[in-house]
Amino acid sequence: MSLGLSESEWAVVVLSLKVSLVAILATLPVAYGLAWVLARRSFPGKLLLDGLVHLPLVLPPVVTGWLLLLVFGRAGPVGGWLQETFGFSLVFRWTGAALAAAIMALPLMVRAMRLSIESVDRRLVAAARTLGAGPFRAFRTITLPLSLPGIWAGAVLGFARSLGEFGATITFVSNIPGQTRTLPLAIYTGLQVPGAEAEVTRLAIISVVLSLAALVASEALIRRAGRGAHVL
Repeated sequence: MSLGLSESEWAVVVLSLKVSLVAILATLPVAYGLAWVLARRSFPGKLLLDGLVHLPLVLPPVVTGWLLLLVFGRAGPVGGWLQETFGFSLVFRWTGAALAAAIMALPLMVRAMRLSIESVDRRLVAAARTLGAGPFRAFRTITLPLSLPGIWAGAVLGFARSLGEFGATITFVSNIPGQTRTLPLAIYTGLQVPGAEAEVTRLAIISVVLSLAALVASEALIRRAGRGAHVL
């Protein structure tokens, strides 16, 4: 089924899916770790950590992209080290687009996973500990399995957010065909070109369908995990 897409449009769709998938796979363990800490631990600075995790939700995406450029650009502390040590740069590459998408998706992933972890009855964990299970075994056999719906929900919601990422991506890695031009950037580019309305419409329809499917799946999973709670 061709959907009427040209070869270049298919390339945009494939690149967008690759960027979003890599972003979510790389962010998943970090997001779950942060969610578990915020749900199960009390410590000085917890409110600050919570604020930092959710900062990309309220910051203008362009500011997030600018901060990524400062840190991961070739003159930045991390970007310069990567360039000098491995000869590798994130700027102007699809891996940089994946990093920008991951940062923007992280808060939503943490929120969904945190809700799921908080819904796990702590008395079950306490009972396992009294029966001789160590902390890791109790986590592996109780908390992790029972919070799986939230993990899936967070991953799917993060995937949807990654597909729609625009501001941080274009600021950090620019708009390069075949490297960083994902669906939102391709739609933006098409809007600047006279006579490209049909291409814009096709790409916009694909974006809506993918994002809506991901949102519906995420809400269904998080409601199941949180007994009617929702993350949006």
